[in-house]
Amino acid sequence: MTATVSETNLNTPVDLRFTAAGTPLAVRYDGRVWAVAAEPLRWFTRDSWWETQRTVPVGVGNVVDIERWRLQVRLGASTSALRTFELRRDPLSEQWLLESISDN
Repeated sequence: MTATVSETNLNTPVDLRFTAAGTPLAVRYDGRVWAVAAEPLRWFTRDSWWETQRTVPVGVGNVVDIERWRLQVRLGASTSALRTFELRRDPLSEQWLLESISDN
């Protein structure tokens, strides 16, 4: 199922490919590859882990920083219209989640 602009909270797992420098290059979503077409924006938010987990084992590492990216993407190398993907990766997870899609 393809997301529409009205869907604001998808939380759909996606594959994110990075450059050697750690910048997003492409997103695989819904069986398609979306190429990053503009400078991505990265930021971090904080998780209230004490509300979602009872305890955290000693030495686990960072359990509060949620990594986020806002990417302007288009299908492959085409000249299709830009769309904005907002992604996040929760602490202690390697899985990227697509939170929302919007048209530019």
